[in-house]
Formats: sequence, C-alpha cells, structure tokens
Amino acid sequence: MNGRSTRPRNGPDRERLSPCVCSTLRMVSRAVTQLYDDVLRPSGLRVTQFSILAIIARLGEANLRQLEDMLAIDQTTLTRSLTLLERDGVIERVPHPDGRIKAMKLTSKGRRALEAARLLWSRVQDKVLRELGTKAWADAQRRLAHLLRVAVKRRGLSRGRSRVQPSPARRGTGLVAGRRS
Repeated sequence: MNGRSTRPRNGPDRERLSPCVCSTLRMVSRAVTQLYDDVLRPSGLRVTQFSILAIIARLGEANLRQLEDMLAIDQTTLTRSLTLLERDGVIERVPHPDGRIKAMKLTSKGRRALEAARLLWSRVQDKVLRELGTKAWADAQRRLAHLLRVAVKRRGLSRGRSRVQPSPARRGTGLVAGRRS
C-alpha cells in the first residue's frame, strides 16, 4: 500500500466509509436507493422499477440487451424485475421478427404509474441536488462515468474465464474434495 487513505479527511461520515471502493459505493447506493424508494412508495414503484420503465418509455419499446446495457445490470436480475412488472400489468411483451428477442413496452397502466412516480422522483431528485449541489453532482457524475468505463472494460476482459483460477502454488497439493489424498 502507498499509505494514502481513501477515507474522507474530515466530516462525521469519514469513519463509516470503507477504503474499499466497491464497499463504499454499495453502501452509498443502498442508502440513496432507500431514500428514493421511500419517496416513490405512494406510486407503487421502487426506484429500480422506475428506472426500467423510464428507459422503456424513452425508447418506446426495449429488449433485454438494450436494458442490460443501459442499466449495467445482469440478465438474471433484469429478467426477475421484468417478470414482476409484467405480472403487475405495467409492461407487456411485443412481438419481434426475431423470436429470440424479448422486447417490452409500457401498458397504459405502466404509463400512469410512471407519470405518478415521475412527480415523486422529481421532488426527491431536487432535494438531493439542493443538498449535494449541482456542480458537485456534475463532478461526481463525470468521475462515476469514468469508474463505470473502467469496470465495464475490465469485466469485458475477464468474461469467458472461469471464476476461480487456482494459484500455481496450490496446484498439486493433493487436496481432493476438501481433504488430503
């Protein structure tokens, strides 16, 4: 380690933050998600559902690949969310010439839910931006966009590799199914 700390140097939250980028981002993300979920509750949508519906509304219809890419979300999580939204009648499947592609569009119920949620979302968004400051948010967005590019690029490089690669020192240790042979 180079001795530099990633913890804030002052302020009441400096001891709560981890030097781990991932842990800190996840903690902040959970707290912000809970804030938005609390405000959106009267609409019946969670912020994750709101984000999906907003993208589908903007595109008119969207398929899994588009949503995965735009939300940087894995297919399993996205499919689960889409199944719930479809079950609740806010989205519906649309036929696609390529039958393998699953495209979705908003139903009239979905458009109404999204409109109700947008009003609530704009209130919490304005509150957060007032607290944080629009310039600070613009700087944070720029930095987070860079971090996203780094993470996506790195993840793309590691796709196709097995999750766990035994280190050379551990090969040939005679361990079989967790016990020595």
